[in-house]
Amino acid sequence: MRVLSEKLAFDYSIPKTLLIKLSGDWHISAGLLSENEVTSQLTSHPDIVQINFSVSEDLKWDSGLIAFLLKLIRECGHKNIQVAREGLPHEAQKLLVLALKVHEKNISPQKARKPFFEEIGEKVLQFGGSLGLALDFLGDIAVSFGRLITGKSYFRWDDFFLLVKRCGVDTLLLVSLISLLVGMILAFVGSIQLKMFGAQIFISDIVGISMVRVLSAVMTGIIVSGRIGASFAAELGMMQTNEEIDALKTLGLSPVEFLVIPRVLALVIMMPILTIYADLMGVIGGFFISVGMLHLNPVEYLNHTQHAVKLSYVWIGLIHSFVFAVIIAVAGCLRGIKCERDAAGVGRATTSAVVSAITGIVIATAIITFICQILGV
Repeated sequence: MRVLSEKLAFDYSIPKTLLIKLSGDWHISAGLLSENEVTSQLTSHPDIVQINFSVSEDLKWDSGLIAFLLKLIRECGHKNIQVAREGLPHEAQKLLVLALKVHEKNISPQKARKPFFEEIGEKVLQFGGSLGLALDFLGDIAVSFGRLITGKSYFRWDDFFLLVKRCGVDTLLLVSLISLLVGMILAFVGSIQLKMFGAQIFISDIVGISMVRVLSAVMTGIIVSGRIGASFAAELGMMQTNEEIDALKTLGLSPVEFLVIPRVLALVIMMPILTIYADLMGVIGGFFISVGMLHLNPVEYLNHTQHAVKLSYVWIGLIHSFVFAVIIAVAGCLRGIKCERDAAGVGRATTSAVVSAITGIVIATAIITFICQILGV
């Protein structure tokens, strides 16, 4: 046996096998040996194909020994040398198994790049699967609403009123600020061109029609998707991670009825109200610019707004808000319930919910605008 230090001893009595005897103090505070102490022995004995371990009774260790063994195992892996861990303390073997699993998960081999058309095909298939999942989820929501109307579903009114407050009152300040500024921006930008023709009074038409018809609903939808839709996804994602949704299923409660329906209903009720409020704040923003900077007559501005904004425009804006509410609620709840069961999955679900909701809002706006153009409203 060859003794290298008070902590390491090497035995070559078995052919093609290196027996390492560990002894002494292997605490971090006592200082760590480098794995080079062992790899140098492997270099001088190139016929070694396996390493075994034995421990002495005076061995004292903590994570310092695990760090040394991890580095040694990685070095032996490069040299195609097998490391037998049976001779190590039982607790050290379990810690090594956990550490090696984490290492394999975090440092995975780089995947070969797929051909362009293959990647496109996979994306198309993923989109088809996601679309089918969304339609299935919408079907579950429709069935649950039917059960709610007939009084057969389990519905907690306390949770519902709390969600109404979150979707409405807690979002009011942000909607006020954004809508007011958007109205001011529209009035300021419109005045730059209208001044050239002496038609500044038509700023009221631009601000009133654009805000009431579509912009208030779109801006409110984007705000709510970033605030409420993301919170829905995060909450349900954490419940999925903590297996609370599985517990509801075990108790015989439908997660869609118990968790999704109150959120969808609260958002469908509050979005039109927030949109009407955003209409008012947008008109007030245009009023401030027109009267304060362009010195228009306040009464004339309000009269022009009243004549320009038709009741049909208000209904179009409310239709936008209703559709946006369904899109935001479904996107947030779907991504949350289908979330992966880890912290990173919750983050991905939250991001995906916001992106899906905003994308859906833009697509729905284009479709509704096209339909209104065909109908002539």
